[in-house]
Amino acid sequence: MDIKRRIDELVETINYHNHKYYVEDNPQISDSEYDDLMRELISLEEEYPEYKTENSPTQRVGGVALDKFDQVVHTIPMLSLSNSYSEGDLIDFDKRVKSVVGSDVEYVAELKIDGLSVALSYQNGILKTGATRGDGQVGEDVTANLKTIKSIPIKLKENVNLQVRGEVFISKDKFEKLNKYQEENNLQRFANPRNAAAGSLRQLDSKITAKRPLDIFIFNIQTIENKEFKTHSESLDYLKSLGFKISPDYRVCKDIKELMEYINYYQENRNKLEFEIDGIVIKVNNLSYREELGNTAKSPRWATAYKFPAEKKKTKVIDIIVQVGRTGNLTPTAILEPVSVAGSVISRATLHNEDYIKDKDIKIGDTVIIQKAGDVIPEVVEVVLEERSGDEIEFTMPDICPDCKSKVHREKGEAAVKCVNTLCPAQIRRGIIHFVSRNAMNIEGLGESIVTLLLNNNLIKDVADLYYIKKEDLVKLERMGEKSAQNLINSIEKSKQNDLSRLIFGLGINYIGEKGAKILSNNFKDIDTIINAKFEDIIKLDEFGEKMAQSVVDFFSNSTNLNIIDKLRNANVNLKSLKEDTEDAKIFEGMKIVLTGTLEKFKRNDAKEIIERFGGKVSSSVSKNTSFVLAGSEAGSKLEKANELGIKVIDENKFEELIKMDSKEEVIKSI
Repeated sequence: MDIKRRIDELVETINYHNHKYYVEDNPQISDSEYDDLMRELISLEEEYPEYKTENSPTQRVGGVALDKFDQVVHTIPMLSLSNSYSEGDLIDFDKRVKSVVGSDVEYVAELKIDGLSVALSYQNGILKTGATRGDGQVGEDVTANLKTIKSIPIKLKENVNLQVRGEVFISKDKFEKLNKYQEENNLQRFANPRNAAAGSLRQLDSKITAKRPLDIFIFNIQTIENKEFKTHSESLDYLKSLGFKISPDYRVCKDIKELMEYINYYQENRNKLEFEIDGIVIKVNNLSYREELGNTAKSPRWATAYKFPAEKKKTKVIDIIVQVGRTGNLTPTAILEPVSVAGSVISRATLHNEDYIKDKDIKIGDTVIIQKAGDVIPEVVEVVLEERSGDEIEFTMPDICPDCKSKVHREKGEAAVKCVNTLCPAQIRRGIIHFVSRNAMNIEGLGESIVTLLLNNNLIKDVADLYYIKKEDLVKLERMGEKSAQNLINSIEKSKQNDLSRLIFGLGINYIGEKGAKILSNNFKDIDTIINAKFEDIIKLDEFGEKMAQSVVDFFSNSTNLNIIDKLRNANVNLKSLKEDTEDAKIFEGMKIVLTGTLEKFKRNDAKEIIERFGGKVSSSVSKNTSFVLAGSEAGSKLEKANELGIKVIDENKFEELIKMDSKEEVIKSI
């Protein structure tokens, strides 16, 4: 037997049946026949590893566990979408589009899958990398985990270089089976399919991911070489021909009326789908129009997401408890009879404050209507008054803190009841959880349960104590092995180098969010200047009001807070702004620049970063609005299109000249 030929035959046959089963939902052979083929392939590859190929289906079982994910910079930013909530919003969107590109516009409507967005990159038709969306600019390399998803082709039907974007999800029935498995094995249930998909995709051990029933729909081509399309719908059909499972039941609509027909149908029938959706995505179909419309900093101007109204369900208020937040606010929370809403089981909902409860007349024992605001946060919409029996109990706000038993206080004109004891254990705990969170100091591995563990074992009393923890203290704790302890110490150490703005946000100053923290950091440059700043200095800052300015002054007048700053200083935590004072001249401002071919002096990502730093925008395709094309060796169809349209083409030497110039006018003259 020719071993290599037999292995190649098995790879081709199994990949064919994977596509039939997982993409087309049309199995051609029985499970036992499939298993026999797979067993034979595994056996031959183990005996003859030299014939094992990177597109072998055996690559889907998962490999060696990682310590952490590497970062991936997206060559094309993975932008989020602006939201629409009504037909009026869509009419406004349509007007904005037509004001730029004219009246001849059609749209593609697609189901908005409630999952996790990823980018897949293929070289010569072979899957090379896969990454999460992350913040849209930088994601995590989860290639090994994505390879375990059988609806993702490892080898395409053409040897093409492209990057696509898709949504990873778990279907409703497989989600229920997964939770049943979790229960049978005394493991925690997942809250909803989206959380299950996200958690499964971010497993450091891909063998765990391989056991989870993940699926994917591909909905966009991010980049492609040597091929161009006129419309988005044409590109979707091409993706399907390559072997991708594309966004299902998309429709090309010629106007808002057709869009609303599509939206209304799925709004009424969303529960009949095999997977969760939370709306409809609307995209301009003509790709050259997309180029003209461009993007804002956060979202494309050529697309919007129509969000369905929140799903409402009836349930009962079993009890109302009070929790203490990091700023001392006492927040009443309704304990509910569990009910499934928008894909997850809800058993509690915030009641915000005392006035909210009085306004809605909510009592313990009431039957209420709940929904998930924005399909995310559970809230009580109204009380079903006709179902009251008379046995319901009035709720009263406590006059002492449920955690530290200190007297609580409600400021005149304020809705919040506050515990004013800054040493309240609940406030300290919530404050530390906020301090280590992703948008603050971003200390990986230090979640809510670990913070609680550290507090309960007296290893920390405030945020500064985190920087004095020793590895030998951590390894003694329950669920904290040698490797976990070292990883946590490394994360804490890494956070010392964060910009001052992250620290300010992490300190949890009242009324100071991420933006306010950046304004303080950028203007005052170091913590000592902020500490010494007067109210008059702070109120002058852009977007700062009296409350914000006074809150900063009050925070840094408190001796407890100043002691924490000193402890952070002694632990060598960075207390200065890392932002450079000088800014690059915007010599490419307003320009659309296309990169094509192989660049030798610059990596493509570096060239893109330089262009954006100087105010330009990197575009994926050539149009009449392209300012110039930077072409390397082996440039293909983009170079041809540029020549056809009379667009200026430059090489790397010229590009080097341009980025040394002082003004946009100088650049324009030079090209």
